[in-house]
Amino acid sequence: MHIIKQIYKASILSKLSLLVIVCTMLLAIFAEAIIPDKTVDANRMILELGAKAPGFTKTVFKIPVKKNNTNRTALITFWNGEDAEWTYIPYNQLYFNNNEVKLIHYIDETLEDTIFIKYTTLLPPSKWSLSTPDKQAYLLKQHTATIHYLLGSDKYGRDIFSRLVLGSRVSLAVGIISVILTLLLGITFGMLAGYFGGTTDKVIQFIISMIWSIPTLLLVFAITLSIGKGFWQLFIAIGCSMWVSTARLIRGHVMSLKQNDYITAAKALGLSNWRIMYHHLLPNCISIILVMAASNFASAILVEAGLSFLGIGIQAPQSSWGLMIKEQYNLIITDKAILALLPGFAIMLLVYAFHILGNTLRDLMDVKQN
Repeated sequence: MHIIKQIYKASILSKLSLLVIVCTMLLAIFAEAIIPDKTVDANRMILELGAKAPGFTKTVFKIPVKKNNTNRTALITFWNGEDAEWTYIPYNQLYFNNNEVKLIHYIDETLEDTIFIKYTTLLPPSKWSLSTPDKQAYLLKQHTATIHYLLGSDKYGRDIFSRLVLGSRVSLAVGIISVILTLLLGITFGMLAGYFGGTTDKVIQFIISMIWSIPTLLLVFAITLSIGKGFWQLFIAIGCSMWVSTARLIRGHVMSLKQNDYITAAKALGLSNWRIMYHHLLPNCISIILVMAASNFASAILVEAGLSFLGIGIQAPQSSWGLMIKEQYNLIITDKAILALLPGFAIMLLVYAFHILGNTLRDLMDVKQN
């Protein structure tokens, strides 16, 4: 809390970056309560409404579909969404005729056809005895709706706003878990190399140099292809490839700290190496750890987006900002380029916010400047 207060007292950019990060976290947590498409992975496809501009609105007729027999708790539904209950058919006009619904089916701006649907396929048995006007009123109320695409739709007719919000979960989850893995490996190896030196330092430095010589993206490719594609595999691949920079910084800082008198005094008192590292050296590395965490968080988001764009990261139908760019990049040369730019803008904004946060933490914790 003290650090947050310090950030809040810093520059306007620092405040805005913290606001962006907090808002993104809130969106990720309460996504299913915010987004209009509440199906699992916001994957309701309406192919007729593909690649529509922001603000597009269309009336649809809802046909019930058989739900999967899945016992979902309220918590699971809140987090993952619910199974689709309806198939949506966009239409231009609707008529009632001889116990059937006549739809002028919307295909695109220039094409349409006609669909006939019997009342009996739409009405539950308890409604069959209603009068014809009551049946028609019931159908209009229960089986018609208006779809509004706040930020447009992708080429499959899925709501971009819904998938953009759900994509924030992936970016934050990849950042958090990758940073945890990165810090665990980086702090452990950096502390051991810096404190013990000698052969331990040479072996760890050799490992770090080998990993450092391989481009991060290629290393992530190799790890991903060896352990498989998927949500959890991506965390491991990114976390296990980005720890070397943290380890090098921790090593250098520990080598400097262990020359101080209080470390010499701790050794003279007979304190164990573990106690010295955990209780005396690690707390003095917190400033570096926080700055590296913010920096690695931003890098992890970029790597995940790159992997998903190349098809070896998050897999469809799950939503990811990188995957959304892959699905929409062909629109970049059309008049609907905004559909491809939106996920890219979201990545840029969040990565920039974490970089500003990292720079602010570095300035606040620099003893020489304070």
